Parts: sequence; C-alpha cells; structure tokens
Amino acid sequence: MAGATTTDRRHNGGRSVEREKSPRKSHQSRSRSHRRNGDAHASLPRTRHDIMHGGGGGGHHGGHRQAPRKDGLRGKIPVRPEGESGRTGIHPFHFFKIIWRSTSWLSRAVNVLWPVVPAALAVYWALPKEYFLLKFILAYIGMVPAANLVGFAGQELARKMPHMLGVLTETTLASVVEIILFGVLLSHDSFVLIQGAILGSILATMLLCLGLCFVAAGMRRDEATFDEAITEAGSGLLLTAGIGLAVPSIFERSVTGTAGLDPQVLEQSVLNISHAVAVLLLVSYLVFVFFQTKTHDGIFNAIFEHDERRDHDREKDIMKDKLTLTECVVALAVSIALVALLAVALVEQIEPLIEHHGVTDPFMGLILVPLVEKAAEHLTAIDEAYDNQMNFALSHCLGATLQTALLTGPLIVIIFDMAMLILSIIAVGNFLRDQKSNYLEGFLLIILYVAIAVAAFYFPNVHAAAAGVEGAGASGGGH
Repeated sequence: MAGATTTDRRHNGGRSVEREKSPRKSHQSRSRSHRRNGDAHASLPRTRHDIMHGGGGGGHHGGHRQAPRKDGLRGKIPVRPEGESGRTGIHPFHFFKIIWRSTSWLSRAVNVLWPVVPAALAVYWALPKEYFLLKFILAYIGMVPAANLVGFAGQELARKMPHMLGVLTETTLASVVEIILFGVLLSHDSFVLIQGAILGSILATMLLCLGLCFVAAGMRRDEATFDEAITEAGSGLLLTAGIGLAVPSIFERSVTGTAGLDPQVLEQSVLNISHAVAVLLLVSYLVFVFFQTKTHDGIFNAIFEHDERRDHDREKDIMKDKLTLTECVVALAVSIALVALLAVALVEQIEPLIEHHGVTDPFMGLILVPLVEKAAEHLTAIDEAYDNQMNFALSHCLGATLQTALLTGPLIVIIFDMAMLILSIIAVGNFLRDQKSNYLEGFLLIILYVAIAVAAFYFPNVHAAAAGVEGAGASGGGH
C-alpha cells in the first residue's frame, strides 16, 4: 500500500503472517525516517489544513491528495470524490437501480424482502386484531429492508461529507429506527419493553455486531488491525457510561432496608440521581463529539483515509453509480416514513403476543426488538469489516453503542442486573486493547450474546407474574 501503510511480517507456526501497522504508528516511524533522509512524502496528514490541502500525506498520487469536487448544486457544496455522483436532481431509473444494488451482497439479499413491506401494511389495516401473530411476523420482517434503506441512504450521504462528520451523520441516521421504535413504545406505555430494548440495543451492538465484524474480517485475513485512537476513546467512554448507569441502582441497593427510611423518599432520591446522571452522560457525549470533530479531527480523518485506501473493494466502489444529494434525501424520507408505519404495526402486536404465546417481556425487549432496530447498523459494520475497513466498522459499533448508552441509556432500570452490562463492556474492552482481531474473538463475543439471549428467554414474564399476584389477592379476599 503506497505511502500510508507499512507491513510487519511475522512467523506463526512456520508460516508468514503479514500484519498492517496502524496509520498512527506507521506515521511515527516515517517521521523518524523523514528527519534522517528528508522524505517529504511519507507522513500522514496531521491537521485539518493538511487534509483539505493535501499536505504531508503520501497517497496513491505522489503525496498530492485529490481535492474535493463540487456537486451540481450551483457548485457551492464540496463533495468528496468517493461520494461524487456526477449527476444532479433525481433520476428514477438510476435511483432504483442503485438502491437495489446497495453496498454489498448481504444488503442485496435483504432487498429481496421488500415485497413484505406493502404486505405487512396491507395486513395491518385489512385484517382484524385476532391475526396479531401474522401482523407481527410481517411487520418484523418488513422492518429489515426499510431499516437497511435508511442505513444505505445515510451511508451515501456520509460519503459526500468530511470523514468524521460523515461517520457521525451515518451513525445518527441509522439510530433513527431505534428512536422511532422507542417513541411508539412510549406512546403505548410499554416501559418494561423500552427498558429491555435499550439494554438489549447496547448488548446487540457491543457483543453480537462486534463479534460478527471480527468473524467477517477473519474470513479474508488471519488478523485484522485497527487504530488505538478509535478504541481508546470509545471503550473508555463506554465503561464510563456503564458505571454511570449503575450509580442509581447501586445507591438504591445500598440504602434499601435502612431503618426509618420512607420508601417514597428513597424513590424520589433515586429518580433525582437518575436525572443528574442522565445530564452528565449527555454532556459526556457532547464532549466526545467535540473531541472527534474539532480538536482531534485530523487524527480521525487520517485514520479513516487509511481505511479507505486499504478497502478490499475500493476500486469497485469508486466506479459504482452513487446517489445524488437529492436522491439521498428522498430515500431517507421514504424509508423513515415506512419505518414509522411498520413500527406502529409491530408494537401494537407485542402485548397480545406476550399474553397468548408465552414470549417473555425480557426476551421481547432484550433480544427481538433490538435485533430489528439495529439491522441497518449491523449490516453496514459487517460489510466494512469484511472489506478490511475495521476502523469504520468499529466506529459504527462503538458509536451506535455510545449513542444508545449516553442518550437513551439513563432510562434503564435493573432487568437482570447492571453487572451484566458492565461485565460485557469489560469483555469487549479486553478484546480491543491489542488493536487486533480474529474470528475466534468474534466467535466468543457471539457466544456471550447467545448466553444472554438464553437467559432472557427463561426469565420470568412480567405480565404472567403480575396476573398471578392479582389472582392470588382476589382468591385470598374471597375467603
């Protein structure tokens, strides 16, 4: 790889293994060489000025970076070459062709499910309430291609922006599915499901998605490498969020049973602490965004440019047709509207499904709901890991987890135990600390997630427990 990468050959069991060094470490070694030999083309960009004007970097063009071009909107909006469509406005044939092609074979396979979307909406409005199981299944399956379109349109839009801003925009747009689903659950007063879905969303991204990324990357290479700047800040903030979310629960357990303590006073104290922690975590996330986009954006932009250069399908991706800015907006508007409609159809079937088919609240909230709400982010991250863009993949995994933990996570109360979340964070941090991954580590993370899913499946049903208590009270009153 020209300019931006160096390799380290090691022997593993008699065979040579080639491992890419991180762009930051490679940059340090090249800087020393530059001081000795006057090599002016070997260093990565370190500042916004270098990135915007092509200074300091050795890419494929002798150290001169291709300047951002303008799109068709009167030539005023700079667009990165990777996101340049060469068109303006909206062209229906190209629009549907690009959407169907999507980003990878996995996304194209998901697009086969599009006929389920109108079928789900038609069944929801046409059939009576007694068909709740059919309505739930169709709405659940239909959410996957709709969420995938949100993720794809967000990815196309992100490619037109500076790297760090694009990653944040793509992650935020992919979280729209989660926000809509949580909003519909709130409108139905499904607080237990919301609490489970928030915790399940964190665990699904942190364990299942990250594990699948490690496995996907390991299918093409012995080891996949990533930069410590991506994992260091993300895993540190994630551990901070986990401990912060546990503070109200720890406080409640510590003072419960204290003589003379009014239960109402305790409840109000826990609520006040939760509000304070929620504000602190929100401030932490805003500082984290400022850190990535303002004070240290040069480092992150260089890392993502390094990832783009080592993309396994880089040449093919550059040659693909791309959506225009207008088409990105149209695709996002349509897909978000479909997600909202399907979310309403889905949520209305959850309560009768739990009551009549033995599905427990924890399994529904902790496993089933998060899997469909995070589908777009998971598909994007897995595709990036498969193409050797591990820094992008980790940014989506950690970024999505942080958004849930710091923005909606403070709503969590104990479902199993906050210890489960903290132990999962510690396990993920342990796998990330060496800046390498392989399929074995991914498999172990998936096993952890499956173990939690099994526990959720056998966890007592809140609806059944409440009904049992009410029945016992009624029979006791009759005697």
